[in-house]
Amino acid sequence: MSLREFYHNRWTRLAFWALLYIVWVSWLGNYWFLLGLPIIFDHHITRKVKWLFWKKDYKEGEKRNALLDWLDAIIFAVVVVTFINVFFFQAYKIPSSSMESSLYTGDHLFVSKLTYGPRIPQTPLTIPFTHNVFMGHESYSTVIRSDYKRLKGLRNVEEGDYVVFGFPHGDTVLAKAPADDYYALCRALGKEYTEVNYGPVIVRPSDKKDHYVKRCVAVAGDTLSIKDGQVYINSRKQEVWPGVQSSYTVVTDGNLINPILLEEMGINRQELYFDNNLPGYPQMPLTAAMLEKVRSFKNVVDVRANLDVYPPDYPDSFKSIFPFTEDYHWTRDNFGPLWIPKKGETVQLDLKNLPLYRRIICVYEGNKLEVNPEGQILINSEVAGSYTFQQDYYFMMGDNRHNSLDSRYWGFVPEDHIVGKPSLVWLSLDSSKSFPWNIRWKRFFKLV
Repeated sequence: MSLREFYHNRWTRLAFWALLYIVWVSWLGNYWFLLGLPIIFDHHITRKVKWLFWKKDYKEGEKRNALLDWLDAIIFAVVVVTFINVFFFQAYKIPSSSMESSLYTGDHLFVSKLTYGPRIPQTPLTIPFTHNVFMGHESYSTVIRSDYKRLKGLRNVEEGDYVVFGFPHGDTVLAKAPADDYYALCRALGKEYTEVNYGPVIVRPSDKKDHYVKRCVAVAGDTLSIKDGQVYINSRKQEVWPGVQSSYTVVTDGNLINPILLEEMGINRQELYFDNNLPGYPQMPLTAAMLEKVRSFKNVVDVRANLDVYPPDYPDSFKSIFPFTEDYHWTRDNFGPLWIPKKGETVQLDLKNLPLYRRIICVYEGNKLEVNPEGQILINSEVAGSYTFQQDYYFMMGDNRHNSLDSRYWGFVPEDHIVGKPSLVWLSLDSSKSFPWNIRWKRFFKLV
């Protein structure tokens, strides 16, 4: 018997698909799905029920119906692609330059759900191939909702990983400014003004928040500090990865740097402008390698780092830097020390550190938090001098350190917001150029 004949034996096919299904159910952890085994048995052996009810079975000599064939192909594609998106891989596009020059604006990625374990959809009623919006409207229904559950992954999030996650402040979105941070606008402009001018407000469940991609610089249990732009973890100076870049003031002799040289270095020219009064470039994003090359140019007179100290220059202020209080004199370049909450760990609470953990207690872990007139902290109407965290948290930063809205601006990323790890760039397009020069051929099928 040939291998082909062996597989096409109905009992062999039953055994293969039943075993594969049992493995999937075990991974899923919900053994009620084992009730699907009779369906697999009937589909391969008894064939009493037409489970593929939409599929037309043609008799010999019968003319094919093109419409039904297309319907069969579409339904099959929807089922298979949705299954792959939920449990294995999902496509993602880099929308901004916050990860330059590691991940580029216009990179199209495949995000691995297997690395950290796929999340079971909490809001399953969604238009296929959409995340949260379709033709200007929400593409999902909250009629059916379930609790957070993550299947076992290959490993946990580690320091230095690129991570795709749900935007922590994305639970509230403004209809007229959906890409903006609602809470940041409320702090800057006032809640009433923000909602009147940019509303109405849209509330989204956790698994329907917009997706961001950043680098994880600290995991649960770490203590993070940033001193003059350098990240320290548990007092250890963190590795400066090749793609990490910061902003520098580049002073020239009055002449522009050859734009071809800048492009060859991989500098995003859309972020540059030349100030004749300097003369030079007030904000040039450079990696360590780029920095040394720029310093070697004959028309470059001086290069100095743009570092924010307290009190910070625009746009940084206590209203824009986490935890949004004047008690913490933190800036984007001088931040912390900050302990990253870990599941099962307990922190002593007082009015000084409460702003650090308020959103975790109230929003991410669903408690009622109050401070009474006597200055006592109440959690679920009981006086609380401490709090035990229910999940792990992470601190994310963009590699383009001076052009990235990240944890320095909105705080911790909960474990239940983690989507996956970017694994492959399958297409990359430069929006500043026209076709076909906009295609970055060197980034095709580039492993991340």
